[in-house]
This record gives sequence, C-alpha cells and structure tokens, in this order.
Amino acid sequence: MKRILPLIVISQFLSTSLWFAGNAVIPELALALDLPKEYLGHLTSAVQFGFITGTLIFAILTIADKFSPSKVFFFSSLIAALLNLAIVFEGISSFQILLVRFGLGFFLAGIYPVGMKIAADYFDKGLGKSLGFLVGALVLGTAFPHLVRSLTDQLPWEFAIYSTSTLAVLGGLLILVLVPDGPYRKASPSFNPSAFFKVFQIQKFRSAAFGYFGHMWELYAFWAFIPIILINFQTLNNLEINVSFWSFLIIAVGGISCALGGLISQRISPKTIATVALSISGICCLLSPLLIIQHSFPILILFLLIWGLAVTADSPMFSTLVAQNAPSDSKGTSLTIVNCIGFGITIISIQLLNLMMNHIPNSYLFLILALGPIFGLMAMYISRKPKTINYAKG
Repeated sequence: MKRILPLIVISQFLSTSLWFAGNAVIPELALALDLPKEYLGHLTSAVQFGFITGTLIFAILTIADKFSPSKVFFFSSLIAALLNLAIVFEGISSFQILLVRFGLGFFLAGIYPVGMKIAADYFDKGLGKSLGFLVGALVLGTAFPHLVRSLTDQLPWEFAIYSTSTLAVLGGLLILVLVPDGPYRKASPSFNPSAFFKVFQIQKFRSAAFGYFGHMWELYAFWAFIPIILINFQTLNNLEINVSFWSFLIIAVGGISCALGGLISQRISPKTIATVALSISGICCLLSPLLIIQHSFPILILFLLIWGLAVTADSPMFSTLVAQNAPSDSKGTSLTIVNCIGFGITIISIQLLNLMMNHIPNSYLFLILALGPIFGLMAMYISRKPKTINYAKG
C-alpha cells in the first residue's frame, strides 16, 4: 500500500505534462504560423473546452465508476499522447492545432479526475494528504513543459512535444501495470444519469463545489497569462528574461503548497486551509495593479511566486471536501462533474482576459480574477443549514 501513492503521484505528473505542452512552444508556433497574441488564450481554451467535453461525457456515462479506473487512465494517457504529437505535423494549420488540443483535453478527463478517483479508492483516511500530493503532481506536470523548453532552447521546439508524449505513455503504463483497482472502489454497474444532478442536493458537497468554482475562475487564467506578464515586463523595462524558466517556477511552486496543504490537513481542517489560501490569492489579485507595473524584477518575481503558492494550495482541499461529501457509489462521477463545471469556468475567465487585454491596461487585467476568490469565499460561508439526504434508502 505504501508504494501506491507515490506511483499515482508520479503517473499523474507524467501524464498531465501534456496539458501546457502547447503553451510552452507558443513563441515558435507564433513565429512559424504568424499567430496573433490572442492565440495563447485560444490555445489554452481549446484544451480546457476539450477537458470540459470529456468530463461531461465521462460523468454522464459514469465511466470512472463503471470501468476499471486504472484502464481508463492508461488508455486516456495513450490517446492524449498521440494527439499531442499531432502539433508537430508539417503543414498543420492554426485551426487544426486548436482541434487536436481540444482532443487532447478531452482525454485529459480520463487522467486528472480519474487519478483522484484512484487515490480515493485507496485512501479512505488521510484523503487530504493524498490529494495534496496528487494535485501537486498535476501542478508540476502543468509547469514541466516550460522547464523542458527552457533547458532545451538550443534544440528544435518539437523536442518538448516528443518528451511530454513519451512521459505521458510511461505514466499510463505505470498505473496499468502497478496500480490495480483500490479496496474502497465501488463499481457502478448501470448507467446512472441522476448522479449528475443528485450530488448537488447535498449542502456540504455544494458548498465545497462552489468554493472550487471560485478557485478555478482564477487558477488557469493566472497560469495561462504568466508568460504575458513576464513578456510585458521584459518589453517595458528593456530586459532579457528567461520567460520559460520563470513561467515554470511560478507554476511549479504551487506543487509545493499543494503537498504542504495535504500534510497540514492531517491537523487542520481542509476547509480552513482552503479559506486561507483562497483569501491570499484573492488579495494578490487586488494587489496586482501595484506590483505588476513596478520596475523591480525581484519584487515582481517574489510577488508572482507568493501568488503561485496561494493559487493552488486550496485545490486539493476542495477536491477532498468534494470527495468526502459525495455518495460512495458515485465518487468518481462526482469528482468528474465538479471538474467539468470548474474547467468550463476557466474558459470564461481566460477568454474574458483575452478580450479585455485589448481594452484596458495590462496592469489592471488581473483585477477581474478577484471575482473568483470573492465568490468562493462567500459560497463557503453564506449557506443554509445542511440537509441530510439518505442515499442508502434510495
């Protein structure tokens, strides 16, 4: 049992490295295809939209509960890795790139939430710790393509794509071969569309889900626009910055806060940790106009690192609360539902920043993200007395 969590974490890291692989090579793609600056937002949104579509279908068909989660994880990793490779095909158009990134996002729905489902099937107690490490692996996986591109900037940009696809296949194989179905798994043998709606009747589940939605409004938009912040600073101050390396570091540092939050959750309630983290990241949104426009690169990096730590620390805590308050026979479906809606929200925030980037000064752009933490904090505290729903009696 002790080896299971490290295996799930490593596999999650390897397979989710596909997520921002396209973002890491966007400068080269932009140069080769003469892409507008808005394309980065569209590229990220294509993956998010694919993920939403995938999680919606996975949830409605209760795939993570009906079939072996380990096999779902493997086949999803394999197909997503192949779709990732399509970006290097000669003659591919900007629109076709968006299509294959959509497809990749679709099969990420069989990796990220299913990885959490596998962890929940193994760890009934200490779930916060397990999901802390697991979401930390997602964060590192998301950041990893930026590191690959930074370390291999003398090599053709396609190397970053080949590397992430290879790692994703390896991650899927590790789960398939070494992580069988967990002891707490309860299969859902029949199609159960009511699970999609029933879970939101549980007040504690609803509160955790809404808090997560507020967190997601901020998270991926912040991640997607980190290179924009750094490039703008570089241009305004006539500096030479390793944008790929610093983008990696600012995103990756969130993996540390996820793991620490998971460990602390053994002593402090996940709700408390989520509240503190969401509050800090909300404050960062509000302070962004003051700290993004100043002329000190160390101050900018320190601020973005603090923001990077706070913006992810609540994610595993919300997932823990969702898993703990979901019916045991539809836990995988419940996690997938929340992921589906949450990532749908990321498209709205990313595209809103994309639109407003041409209409307001960039220093004020991230004030929009403060709406997410404000909503999430309100959802966690402004709620009615919980109702008890007995699923055992049907």
